[in-house]
Amino acid sequence: MDHPHRAGRFVQQTSGYRAFLPAPLPPDPPIRYDGELQTLLSSADRDIGRLDALAALLPNPDLFVAMYVRHEAVLSSQIEGTQSTLEDVLAYEADAVRDETPGDVAEVVNYVRAMNYGLARLPELPLSLRLLREIHAELMQGVRGGHKSPGEFRTSQNWIGGAGATLADAAFIPPPPHEVMPALGQLETFLHDARTSVPLLVRCALAHAQFETIHPFLDGNGRVGRLLVTLMLCEDGALSRPLLYLSLYLKARRAEYYDRLTAIRLHGHWEPWIAFFLRGVSSTAQAASRTARAIVAMRDGHRATVARNAKALTLLDHLLQQPTVSIKRVAQTLGCTAPTAAKLVGEFEARGWLRELTGYGRNRLWRYQPYVDLFHHDALDVLIDDSPSAAVPASGPSDT
Repeated sequence: MDHPHRAGRFVQQTSGYRAFLPAPLPPDPPIRYDGELQTLLSSADRDIGRLDALAALLPNPDLFVAMYVRHEAVLSSQIEGTQSTLEDVLAYEADAVRDETPGDVAEVVNYVRAMNYGLARLPELPLSLRLLREIHAELMQGVRGGHKSPGEFRTSQNWIGGAGATLADAAFIPPPPHEVMPALGQLETFLHDARTSVPLLVRCALAHAQFETIHPFLDGNGRVGRLLVTLMLCEDGALSRPLLYLSLYLKARRAEYYDRLTAIRLHGHWEPWIAFFLRGVSSTAQAASRTARAIVAMRDGHRATVARNAKALTLLDHLLQQPTVSIKRVAQTLGCTAPTAAKLVGEFEARGWLRELTGYGRNRLWRYQPYVDLFHHDALDVLIDDSPSAAVPASGPSDT
């Protein structure tokens, strides 16, 4: 059933365009938890719980989390047009940038920093407009779009559209500048007041859609809006560590993602959007759980093979945190000579654990390839989805 003003309304502006003013959350009339939506919510809650329980059993879970954060940073940034891969980010962090490294790798590294910054701030600063501004400043520092008021909510009109779109032919025009802060204030109130009345995952779905509708920054809205979901899950305690990311699910279904958001604004169709979101949570959580189990199995197998070699065990632990290494880095990590480090690297390479990347005689690099491959398998699990939500990637609005 259509409720044209359930999510807000389009308002004619003096300069001729129509901007959208969102209604406060939660929606009115309230969300209808029919059979399908209730089933999807129960399944998503269960899948999140299983993922969090599994994370608690992981040895050195923070090592795995660091890779999940990098993986999400790559996927979320690729939605906005970056070309950098997970391998590029790992090489960048290992101070091994090469001529073919995409110049936009710094944007991905900024996303990692923004995520870690937000998580570190949560214990001392509740999820709020202030925290979102701080995260945005970290995200945009010194990269493309960094001149567009990083860390500040917009005071000019923005719009969403394809490349080269203008205000006149925009696909969607968010609230005008003077309405941004009132809309954000209502969103912040919802984040704080709806905890007892709206299920967490439904709250995440509503808040993400509302944030994207308000589009409060001049750039970086998509990335901050996706970060918002992870921060809400961690702040509420549903996840003890940030292991759930929806970017790949949304990237693979961009056409449906934008259609669902549009249907909210035009027709008040919140329930189909929430169902789409919950399917993504389940799909992504299940894939992350499979990957975590595979990582543990790989780690245990590799450690058993070199169980009597203390330096080899130390190197394996280091590779879980930083999978790209040089002989110099290995020697520093193990506190040994370069020849000893080179011998150990050679042994790992012979076992198929390390892959040489450069082909140089000097300044060579190796990657813990079986480990990195598991994250690509994780991505494939999300992409190969038989659910009705699966869709061919399509072009759509940027996060500007």
